[in-house]
Amino acid sequence: MIHIAETVAVGSVEGFIDAEERDRLAATMNDLLTDEARLRFGAKRATSIHEIPGRSNEQAMAVYEPAGRIEVPIVPDRAEALLQHAFDRARPALSRVMPSITACRPWTYVEYGPGQHITGHLDGIAPDPLAWPRQIAGISVVVHEPEAGGAFYVESTSSDRLWSTRLNHDAQGHGYAGGMWLAHDGADHSADWYTAMPRTRWSVSPAPGTALLYGSQLTHGTEPVASGRIAKFISWLIAEKD
Repeated sequence: MIHIAETVAVGSVEGFIDAEERDRLAATMNDLLTDEARLRFGAKRATSIHEIPGRSNEQAMAVYEPAGRIEVPIVPDRAEALLQHAFDRARPALSRVMPSITACRPWTYVEYGPGQHITGHLDGIAPDPLAWPRQIAGISVVVHEPEAGGAFYVESTSSDRLWSTRLNHDAQGHGYAGGMWLAHDGADHSADWYTAMPRTRWSVSPAPGTALLYGSQLTHGTEPVASGRIAKFISWLIAEKD
């Protein structure tokens, strides 16, 4: 059963990848990201992993990454294999925090330079939270630290405005623990109700190689990079139907 606590939880797996693995990942992406590729995945990119219903890709990117970023939605096979192996290795630790997780989606590489950041938002469980599979949490692993800025944050809130539906008697029939709450769609900076909602920010700068876990119904984002660049791999941890 999926419990709401999993979808608003935070966690970490220290040493998710070690220094040698981190160097291999960095070298793999450096080989891929030639000057031309950095433009193609950066300033010239016209699509994003983030979508806003009823808005164009350009509009969604302006909301989520107003100063841009490098985004590689499909990483090289050797990087994908290394990260999926790290996920398998970390499953005992992951299961203590988020026991319903069964798999890790393919990984994405992102990089932020000076002034760049991702605005606060919720990932959500699924477009239809009663369908399978379901996103339980996001996962982020830093492979290169910035000189300053770029901290990751989550935001908590007690506002009733965030929540749209509570599953009661039929919750267990849908694979949720009783009393499961589901967040409103569109919880991002395109929605006035969301930007006006009071929230408390918790920031962290993890050691390289540490995996950060953040529930799918928890606001998260990053502070602007002040100098240097930050490079990380991100993915989503899911629960599949038995």
